[in-house]
Amino acid sequence: MSLEALNERVKTDLSYLAYGGADWVRPWEHSEGHVYDVIIVGGGQSGLGAAFGLLRERISNLLVIDENRDGLEGPWETYARMVTLRTPKHLTSIDLGIPSLTFRSWWEARNGAAAWSEVDKIPRGQWMEYLRWYRQILKLPVRNEVRLMLVEPGDDGIYRLRVTGAGAQAGTLLARKVVLATGIQGGGQWHVPPMIAEHLPERLYAHTSRQIDFAALRGKRVGILGGGASAFDNANYALQEGAAEAQVFVRRTQLPGVNPIRQMEGSGMIERFHTLADADKYAVISHFFQYNQPPTSDTFRRAAAWPGFRLHLGSPWLKVEASGEQAVVTTPAGEFSFDYLIVSTGLLSDPALRPELRQVEAHIARWSDRYTAPAGSANPLLDAHPYLSPGFALQSRDEAGRKLLHGLFVFNYSALASCGLSASAISGLRNAIPRLVSGVADQLFLDDRQQILQAYYDYDEIEFTGQ
Repeated sequence: MSLEALNERVKTDLSYLAYGGADWVRPWEHSEGHVYDVIIVGGGQSGLGAAFGLLRERISNLLVIDENRDGLEGPWETYARMVTLRTPKHLTSIDLGIPSLTFRSWWEARNGAAAWSEVDKIPRGQWMEYLRWYRQILKLPVRNEVRLMLVEPGDDGIYRLRVTGAGAQAGTLLARKVVLATGIQGGGQWHVPPMIAEHLPERLYAHTSRQIDFAALRGKRVGILGGGASAFDNANYALQEGAAEAQVFVRRTQLPGVNPIRQMEGSGMIERFHTLADADKYAVISHFFQYNQPPTSDTFRRAAAWPGFRLHLGSPWLKVEASGEQAVVTTPAGEFSFDYLIVSTGLLSDPALRPELRQVEAHIARWSDRYTAPAGSANPLLDAHPYLSPGFALQSRDEAGRKLLHGLFVFNYSALASCGLSASAISGLRNAIPRLVSGVADQLFLDDRQQILQAYYDYDEIEFTGQ
C-alpha cells in the first residue's frame, strides 16, 4: 500500500465512524473575542492525540498552540538524542484504536509490509515524521510559534491565555478549558544540581534538555553526570560527533537492570492505575523513582563501543569548579578535568516552578496536601506533584481556588503520581487520552447542564406522523 492509498484509507475509516459530526457544545460569545471550548498548550504527541480525541467527541471548537516552528514540536529533533525510541514497537498510542492511523500502517505504506519485521525499535526521526503526517492527515488545528506566558482565570468562567509570538500571533486567547500538554518538562523544570549551577559558568556545561553545539566538542573531553538512558544517549551522540572522550559518572555502584515500565505495559498497571487507592499510587511511583528508566542494552552497547567511552560507577560528583577553560570534577576516586559537562539529572515537578501558572499555583493541591506517607517512606519529589483527578483535572487545596482551577487540566509528565504512566509516555497515551477527553467533555457538559437539560425538555420535533 502506498502512502497515498493509506491517506484514503484513513479518510474512509473515519467516515465509517461518523467522524466530524456536528458539535454538541453550545457556543459562547464574548466581547473580547472568540472563545474556544478547549485550548491545548503543546503540539507534540500528547497534544495532537488529545486534539484528535476531542474531535472524535464532537468538540471541534479547539486550538492547539506550540512555541516551536511547524514540524519541530516535542523533543524528537531538538534535544532527544537517542537513535531509536525505547518503547516496544508493537505498542499503539495516539491512533486511538484506528488501525490505519498506527505508526505501523504509516511505516508499511512508506517502506512495504515486509519491512516492519526488520524493525527492532522505531527510529527517532521516523517517529517525528509520523507525527507530522498524523497532524496533516487529521487536519488538526495547530498554531505554531505561539508561547504561553500566563494563564489568567476570570470570574466569567473564561481563561485568558496571554501569549507571545510572531506578529499577529501575540496577544490573548480565550478558552473555557485549558489542557497543558507540555511534555516531560512542562510540570516543573529540568534539574541542575546547585553545585554546578552556582559554581560553573554556563559556557562549560548544559543539561541534556538544552541545545548543545556538539561540533564545538570535536576532539574535546566531555564529562556526563547521570545513570539514566539520556546520559548514554548523549555520550554516544557526543562521540559520534567527534568528541575525544565521553565519561559517564553514576552515583550507584551498579547500573539498574530492571525497567518497571516493561512490567507495567503488560500487567494492567497502565490501564487501571487510576483505580488504585492513594496509598498504592504513592508506593508504586516511589518504587518507580528508585529505578526510573535504565538505558536499553543497545543504547549502552552503542556508547560503550567507542574507544573514548568511560563509565565510572559509585562516583557521585562531590564538587565542581572552573579552572580556566576546564571544568574540574571531584569524585571519591579523585579529580577529573573536562572541556565540557553534560548534566543528565532529570527534572523536578512542582506547579510553583511554572511561571505561566503563577496566578493559580498557590491554590493547586499537591500530593503532600492529600496524602501523608508512612514514616520513613515519604518522597519529597513525589509530594510536590500536583494531585489530579482521574481525568487529569487540577484540584484545589482550598475553597478559594475551586473556581480558579475549574477548567485546567494537566496532561504532562507531572501527571505521573496521580494518573500513572500516561501523558508524555508513548506506552501510556492509548489509555490516557480517552480519560483526559472524558474529563474535559464531562466538565463542558456539566457546566452547560441547565441549558442542555432545558433544551431536552423543550424538544418537540415531530418524528412520527401516523402516516
